Amino acid sequence: MGRTPSFERSVVVDAARDVFWRRGYAEAGIAELEEATGLTRSSIYNAFGSKRGLFDAVLAAYLDDVVRTRLRPLGGGDPGALEAYVAEMRDAIAADTPRARLGCLLLNAGSSPLASDDAEVRALVSGYAAEMRAAIRAAVADRRPDLTPDAVDALAAVCASLVVAGLTLARADRDAALATLASIPTTLHSWGRFA
Repeated sequence: MGRTPSFERSVVVDAARDVFWRRGYAEAGIAELEEATGLTRSSIYNAFGSKRGLFDAVLAAYLDDVVRTRLRPLGGGDPGALEAYVAEMRDAIAADTPRARLGCLLLNAGSSPLASDDAEVRALVSGYAAEMRAAIRAAVADRRPDLTPDAVDALAAVCASLVVAGLTLARADRDAALATLASIPTTLHSWGRFA
């Protein structure tokens, strides 16, 4: 009979998240993961099956704990929800914390060599993007009930693209990321007014 793990899985996943976020999957070494999590290689492999299993757990937790937490208020009927969502991301990036300087973990994974070779990572990132677009579309519909469904779709596509651009730029150019995200409220307000 196997031993019961003597660690809290969520704490280990959170510690590993920082390593993968900073270094990427390919560059994250098992020794770094051991040091960050406080687990031995054999404990990591027993608990997660492999380094890749730990990475998959990190991505799933990030999607649930970070992404979905932020997306949840969108489309709930509050016309200011999208602006609040954007302001929260801008505040996080402006705070210049180590995590904020690393951009979005899922977008980083989606633009890494791992996504080129791995259908599961591509599916996870694609699902994330679809979930984000749907939430933003619902929030745009709440914010701009004056628009036709086609115009809501077009505006939502632009806003989602600006979010992705801002989160991607956060890793390389914080000021550009902040400016990109700052353009969303103006875009929401002015869309279709000058046509």
